[in-house]
Amino acid sequence: MASMNVSPATALTVRDPWALVPSLGNLDAYISAVNRLPMLTQEEETRYARQFREHNDLEAAGKLVMSHLRLVVSVSRQYLGYGLPHGDLIQEGNVGLMKAVKRFDPEQGVRLVSYALHWIKAEIHEYILKNWRMVKVATTKAQRKLFFNLRSMKQSLKEEAAEGDTHRTTLTDREIDTVARELNVKREEVMEMETRLSGGDVALEPTIDDGEESYAPITYLADEGSEPTRVMEAQRRDVLATDGVALALQALDDRSRRIVEERWLKVNDDGSGGMTLHELAADYGISAERIRQIEVAAMKKMRKALADYAA
Repeated sequence: MASMNVSPATALTVRDPWALVPSLGNLDAYISAVNRLPMLTQEEETRYARQFREHNDLEAAGKLVMSHLRLVVSVSRQYLGYGLPHGDLIQEGNVGLMKAVKRFDPEQGVRLVSYALHWIKAEIHEYILKNWRMVKVATTKAQRKLFFNLRSMKQSLKEEAAEGDTHRTTLTDREIDTVARELNVKREEVMEMETRLSGGDVALEPTIDDGEESYAPITYLADEGSEPTRVMEAQRRDVLATDGVALALQALDDRSRRIVEERWLKVNDDGSGGMTLHELAADYGISAERIRQIEVAAMKKMRKALADYAA
């Protein structure tokens, strides 16, 4: 990330007066700056929330957002284990915070910090699910619940396991039942999510070119038959083998056509071919060599007809 500018001023279209956090290029500097921002008292929070709700006072909304930026930083730290940039997690959390401010009703008797927590986590969760792996691993409500709880629960269960059994990488049937019961999901869903989390992304193409033959998945997953030129060639062969051959046969006389059909196109029920040279020779009362000569001349004529058809 080239620039760490997570100030919500731009997103809320708020003017200069509350742009308290300048555009910063350093994440640590940003975190230090938001931690120095003053917290609002409950009276101030209620007053600003009413001003924004009743009069669309964007400056008041900005003060609500700015005073809770430290909350976003704190929540985002809980998700660093997923290997995603901390700055990106903070930015997504800030989006959730702004959504919370927009929907916050001060008359409900709840502090903004409690209300915003849900929205901040929701945006961070969505970002993690979309970017943690190339293929999304959780789509249903149960899968999302398992995605964000299974690893920590699995670690706790391992710590409670008997000595010598802490190096297991999979859950026992009893532990699967425990997780399913505590998260109120099906045990099959627990087993499926454990399988998904234990896997990883595999690069389709090799990442290192050492000049040797590559055995990356792209090597054996590629379907050459779907390559456009191969498809066109196959279609052309099909046309030549049907319409082209039929047209070429029409260019032959009756005897030549029968000889070609019996020798090359006829297949009996038992899988055998048509008549032999000697059988055709006996049928026509000529030598087998003469039948062969007629066949050669017919095939030459057909090849020319096919070439003309293809052109």
